[in-house]
Amino acid sequence: MIKDFPPICGNEDTVKQATSGNRENLFLSISDLNIDKVQSSFGIALHMHQPTILDSSNDISSANLISNLQFMIEHQDIGDNHNAPVFLRCYSRISDFIRELCDQDKTPRVMLDYSGNLLWGLKQMGKEEVLENLKLVTIDKTYYRNAEWLGTMWSHAVVSSTPIPDIKLHIRAWQEHFASIFGLEALSRVKGFSAPEMNLPVHPDVCYEYVKALRECGYEWLMVQEHTVENMDGSSLKRRYVPHKLVAKNSLGETEEITVLIKTQGSDNKLVAQMQPYYEAQTKRSEEYCGKVVVPYVLQIGDGENGGVMMNEFPAAYKKTCYELGTEGVVAMNGSEYLEFVRSMGLSDTDFLPLQPITQHRIWECMDEHCPGAADKAIDKIKEKDSNYVLDRASWTSDISWVEGYGDVLDPINTLSSEFHRQFDRPDRDKNETKYKEALLHVLVSQTSCYRYWGSGIWTEYAKEICRRGMDILSS
Repeated sequence: MIKDFPPICGNEDTVKQATSGNRENLFLSISDLNIDKVQSSFGIALHMHQPTILDSSNDISSANLISNLQFMIEHQDIGDNHNAPVFLRCYSRISDFIRELCDQDKTPRVMLDYSGNLLWGLKQMGKEEVLENLKLVTIDKTYYRNAEWLGTMWSHAVVSSTPIPDIKLHIRAWQEHFASIFGLEALSRVKGFSAPEMNLPVHPDVCYEYVKALRECGYEWLMVQEHTVENMDGSSLKRRYVPHKLVAKNSLGETEEITVLIKTQGSDNKLVAQMQPYYEAQTKRSEEYCGKVVVPYVLQIGDGENGGVMMNEFPAAYKKTCYELGTEGVVAMNGSEYLEFVRSMGLSDTDFLPLQPITQHRIWECMDEHCPGAADKAIDKIKEKDSNYVLDRASWTSDISWVEGYGDVLDPINTLSSEFHRQFDRPDRDKNETKYKEALLHVLVSQTSCYRYWGSGIWTEYAKEICRRGMDILSS
């Protein structure tokens, strides 16, 4: 029995309308900064996630879907589960920080990335006071310039190992879920996207479909990790502190583009907790870029709750930084506000320097023609000479593969996805019917990255059991 079914489908037309209108200068028009006197800027984003799991205190073949946070709270004697109450506080406290600082005439900024799993889990647990607190800085015009929400994959799925037809399902599911909590007007201000695990697909056809889905869902920019992209000639990125455009080209030669902001490498949580972007921004000055003088932007994202530095050091460091900030010189900006600022200098997104996913230049060098399957043929040619060439490590770390060694999980995931689309990718199927909703939930939840990040064992068993249930729903 699924408690408090998440609102992840059924309102696509309404959501599409909210995210496709004119959204220019949503933030710059209400900015509290002295734009003409800004010399450099920085931004931080907080990533918040708790996976949906099966309650392993019972037989998982009949266990309920619950939030991992709920399991931690109910079993604080296991491992580091004693941190669960602190985690819960972390999901809410940023609203308190923002309002406290704004009420003292400070200029705080923060970007928020909450997975759909977490939003649903808070509702399942009856912890709606967290969502109510977040509404205060999300809906009220007094504060929403200070806290910018970023979209993400609903179930924290790694894009490169997600079945292509499901990528857009995750993106739309998060939008529908967000709108159900914070409203369509708040959703209309969500312009940037934060990918789980900072993953960027290298395979041309996957990357193309990903960027196409982002654009179709109304997203204007994407945060990418520095070492996951390259210049179009294959050389390393040189200008890390200015906007670029990601060019996604598929086997047929079709292209899609999206503006990207670069997150630099480093120990994410520690750098955010100690507000390193602020101190790095102090060493930067405006620079010439694409024929204009542009203010640089230092960007970092880290877990908002995970690890001692975020739980304990971040609050004081964040407040200290905000007390030092003014409205000119070195300032904090959120991503969309910064891009609006850059455009106000006379640049458009098409002017930005182009990038592509890391090592894609090798694929283009081996591609003879644009035709169906051309990218796969080129990749095969590369692997004949270089058996170490891989496509699935472009994420926050290059050490983790999201595919290798997980066939026992990916096979059921792909089978479930294929059967789901076979049954429901027809215009006569109602996406409000119970069967569709239940099957979609199992498709999305099965693809949570945590089921692979933690290796074999109970986590992979969760994924396989969820896939089994999904197949039972589809066969009913």
